[in-house]
Amino acid sequence: MMSVATTGKSEGNDQQWRGYVTTRRQGETSVEMRVTQNQAGTHIDWDHDGVTPRMIDWFWSNMEKANLLWHPEQHEPLEWYVRPEHGRILGSVHIAPQTWDDGTRQNLYIKTQDPRELPRDITDLIVSSHCYIAGGYTEDTIDHGEPMGYRIHQWQGTDAGVVGRSSALPGLKKDTPEEGLIWVEHCKQEIGNWGVFLPQLYGLYRVVTNTSHNPFSDLTVERTEAGLRYRHT
Repeated sequence: MMSVATTGKSEGNDQQWRGYVTTRRQGETSVEMRVTQNQAGTHIDWDHDGVTPRMIDWFWSNMEKANLLWHPEQHEPLEWYVRPEHGRILGSVHIAPQTWDDGTRQNLYIKTQDPRELPRDITDLIVSSHCYIAGGYTEDTIDHGEPMGYRIHQWQGTDAGVVGRSSALPGLKKDTPEEGLIWVEHCKQEIGNWGVFLPQLYGLYRVVTNTSHNPFSDLTVERTEAGLRYRHT
């Protein structure tokens, strides 16, 4: 069951919407989300009880194990174009076919970005202790082009679990506010479903000690004089 309350206002060119979304899955988990849009892009603030920062770190290197669970209605099986290695997720690329609420099927090539190579106006948006930054490409541009847009997921631990923010930012393609809200409908299902499957899936795979089959990268970030970087890369 979901309840959504939103308000909107326009301040010059800065379109803003704010809302709260509560998602429940089989009585197991509840997630409150706040949606905002501004000149930087579209953002979802969220929190989870019972999910740890390490679980989300693990997820990004093991997406083929979880992609259908992440969004059962819209995702198709995921393939790696460039597979992540244990401790080395930067530069990995996954192919993520999916169909959104507007009926558009996308076959995106999604590349893990190095924050040291990104402009400051993107990395300045990262304020949490962990983050995953992805650039979206097509099959024609993945090997030599620039991203159409960026997705930033950032999170940090709390006493009960994690708190985080997911953002859709423009690259070569500038989304309209309406397109940003279509992404919101997709992403809030993904984020909400972490609470349903991720603790169990992470726990099951702890018995797999071969890091070729069960890689892990610590996605803790830190700021230096040179800018934002992953602490363990």
